[in-house]
Amino acid sequence: MKVIVIGSGGREHAICWKIAESSLVSEVVCIPGNGGTQHENKCRNLNPADCPVAAGLSGADALAATAIAEKCDLAVIGPEDPLAAGIADKLWAAGIPVVGPCTDGARLEASKDEAKAFMKKYGVACAESDTFTDIEKAHAYIDAKGAPIVIKADGLAAGKGVVVAATKDEAHKAVDDFMKDGLLGNAGKRLVIEEYLKGVEISILAAVSVTPEFAAAGKACIIPFTTARDHKRLNDGAKGPNTGGMGAISPVSDVTPDQLIQFNDNILEPTLKGLIAEKYDYRGFIFFGIMLTAAGPKLLEYNVRLGDPETQAVLPLMNFDFAAMCKTITEGTLKDFDFRWKKGFVCAPVAVSGGYPGSYKKGMEISGVLGADKAESTKVFIAGAQDKDGKLVTSGGRVLAASAFAPTFDEAWKKSYELLKSISFDGMFFRKDIGLPGAAESGDL
Repeated sequence: MKVIVIGSGGREHAICWKIAESSLVSEVVCIPGNGGTQHENKCRNLNPADCPVAAGLSGADALAATAIAEKCDLAVIGPEDPLAAGIADKLWAAGIPVVGPCTDGARLEASKDEAKAFMKKYGVACAESDTFTDIEKAHAYIDAKGAPIVIKADGLAAGKGVVVAATKDEAHKAVDDFMKDGLLGNAGKRLVIEEYLKGVEISILAAVSVTPEFAAAGKACIIPFTTARDHKRLNDGAKGPNTGGMGAISPVSDVTPDQLIQFNDNILEPTLKGLIAEKYDYRGFIFFGIMLTAAGPKLLEYNVRLGDPETQAVLPLMNFDFAAMCKTITEGTLKDFDFRWKKGFVCAPVAVSGGYPGSYKKGMEISGVLGADKAESTKVFIAGAQDKDGKLVTSGGRVLAASAFAPTFDEAWKKSYELLKSISFDGMFFRKDIGLPGAAESGDL
């Protein structure tokens, strides 16, 4: 089986690595891939710019044309943008099975407003909120509700569309930045303003296999993976600015069985009910961003794909054929798949470029990566680096994750940081407390 993976980040490197492990897979084509996928077993990078059929095309159109030209047997879509642009629809129309929702389902991430409307319609436990296109009404709502309060841009904003405002002044400024000054372009012209939830965040990734046909046959399902936690703040102790993720752990030991039951009853099952009722073609993955509050788990957001960097912590725990599982998603047999998980923990701290999440330099040579993960149960997942004349050089803010598995969390933590400290590049920065007490976002401002 020839599989195409769309994307270029650490999540996609992890997906390619896990798919390539399968005996069912002969080749993984990474579009466009990165410096990590370039050196991965069975993997080949392909840039749409080098594909004649993609000439004159851009975005999802170029990616889809390239994937179709490769005549693959299965496509797995990593990032949200091509999903929102309808790449799954295009590939299914060309006869290529896709792991990734079609356009209607992708709106659950592409529009915060539509996601909140879906949650409310189907009784998903979530924060109280309202949506605004009128700037004066948005300001009046903040004055009425007070702070802390959360301001969310409706559209996709590359992780920059959420402001957790500790004061009303901060909230008013966020509204002006988004709606008046156009800081995020059209993505910020409509705002969701919601209740601030206090608690501790976790992530639950899941496989989804829903179509009207599957639902009619009793085959529609969502199967959650093991719990994970991302650490979004830049500095130790959950301080500093938000980032795309400074590291992840899996599973999360402070989640109780009762909380997981509440998640299933009040978030997962209503979500499945909604996907079926809306007649979505949703064959792919879903990310539940959850706040564990005193009143039970509440859904913060949906992502319509695997999370990053959670994927780099969850996939190494899979003791099953990931590619085979992807096939069951598309075929409607996910319910029957035998999920088996390794008994242990993964810690995956992330190394970033100096200056991130602000401006940073690119082109810094990375030493110690190639061959660094030869030790048992460790893996370096490349995110923002490219191969240049046989050497890895930085090309992004989040550069790599050092993932390590062990029977206990303490062992996994030690192995991951030993791996990380064997790697270096100019300006390299990383948190030193991923997964430790006090490292997780607590909801305190």
